[in-house]
Amino acid sequence: MMLERGSIADRYASLREEIDAAMRSLGRSLGAARVVAVTKFQPRDAIVEAIAAGVASVGENYVKEAEGKLAGLPVRKHFIGHVQTNKARRIAQLFDVVESVDRVEAARALERAAAALGRALPVLLQVNISPSERFGVTPDRFDALLDEVRTLEHLRVEGVMAIAPIAATREETSRAFEWARACFERSGGDVLSLGMSGDWREALAAGSTELRLGTAIFGPRPAKEAIGR
Repeated sequence: MMLERGSIADRYASLREEIDAAMRSLGRSLGAARVVAVTKFQPRDAIVEAIAAGVASVGENYVKEAEGKLAGLPVRKHFIGHVQTNKARRIAQLFDVVESVDRVEAARALERAAAALGRALPVLLQVNISPSERFGVTPDRFDALLDEVRTLEHLRVEGVMAIAPIAATREETSRAFEWARACFERSGGDVLSLGMSGDWREALAAGSTELRLGTAIFGPRPAKEAIGR
């Protein structure tokens, strides 16, 4: 059956082909970088369509939004928003992995939540590599945060997440990604979450093992009112 032009399935299939081609050109193994579909402000129907097209992981920024549209979906759920300590328990309940641990207080809140739920919670440490980014631990403080989180019994550090500088040149983006990669190499994990719809090629060149892609899969993001947030 022919795919509808411009459909989510069409875009995702084309995207996977482009990623595979980029991986070949870099001499990297196909499948060495997974895609997390960023579903911020996307309606549940669009997410269901993406899952049917082959998406296996989704990323959400907001707890309330996830509660309303991700329940029961057969997909790995990543929390990629800022961790508010008063929402740590709900985050630990709803998500399979938290990608945005950037301070000890957030880590300890998630530790308490995971302990109460009797589960081990995979986390990534968010590194700030952009002067315009509000959140994330700076590279010079990364080791101290890593050491603290490693002492927490119910959190498992799987690697690093970072967001590229806004409106940066390709060279600036690549340089920032290298700062994140340096932290990743000290993390002891195997997940380097770099790259969004506008910079995933530079991310793959920096060794990213996870791309967080939204508009490249879903098209332009709808207004939040469209999903009733």
